[in-house]
Amino acid sequence: MPYRRPLHSCAAALILALGACATAPSHNPLAQWHGSPNYNERGAQLIVLHHTQMESAERALLTLQTRNSQGRVSAHYLIGADGRIYQLVADTMRAWHAGAGSWGEINDLNSASIGIELDNDGSEPFEQAQIDSLLRLLDDLTRRLNIPRHAIVAHGDLAPTRKTDPSVLFPWRRLAEAGFGLWPRATPAEPPAGFDAWAALRLVGYDLRDPGAALAAFHRRFRGNEAREWQPGDAAILFDLQRQLMQLPDGAPAPAPAPPPPLQ
Repeated sequence: MPYRRPLHSCAAALILALGACATAPSHNPLAQWHGSPNYNERGAQLIVLHHTQMESAERALLTLQTRNSQGRVSAHYLIGADGRIYQLVADTMRAWHAGAGSWGEINDLNSASIGIELDNDGSEPFEQAQIDSLLRLLDDLTRRLNIPRHAIVAHGDLAPTRKTDPSVLFPWRRLAEAGFGLWPRATPAEPPAGFDAWAALRLVGYDLRDPGAALAAFHRRFRGNEAREWQPGDAAILFDLQRQLMQLPDGAPAPAPAPPPPLQ
């Protein structure tokens, strides 16, 4: 006579299975799910890149699932140096990765962004496999979530007085060649007389309340250094970035952007 599981055992198993289905979050099939409880709901307009500044992806996973010295933290994704993609928070939820800062008119950064941590200690080049995985993930996220492909920014861009990640070694040019992030074209035109570089820097998104910190963040991303003073060529780069953001055809004059707030 075939064995029959007791009815109450079947019912219990069914309840457990249904409960697991009900609570299992929607997550990206490109990534391994390592859920973190440190999140709440939000929407996304930006993708913010970080480096972990830790010795391993495993240590970063533990921190992102628990807390660091400043409190509970998380990110939507972590990409290991070997290219493995981990997801900790669902795309539809608000991970706690950006903290205080702003980008353009966006002030609640956690509510408006997807956070991606890169396994890197801040002093070494980023691995090829890691950047390959990042490009795949960026393509997926911008398509699925309808995030503009140029809206890929650094944590240091958003919080220039507090953060410097990812480091000057991050390959922004390679991302741009794949179609992600804002980047100057090969031979940017010289700006016209009277061009206001500070206004253009503000138009790109930088907070100018600490001008030196904003310049350091701009240089870290676009010039590969952290100088806090204007450098030759900066104005041409900003003029080109301004034209790209305004989606102006080649040869068309760029209107003057709105003046920035007074420097403090």
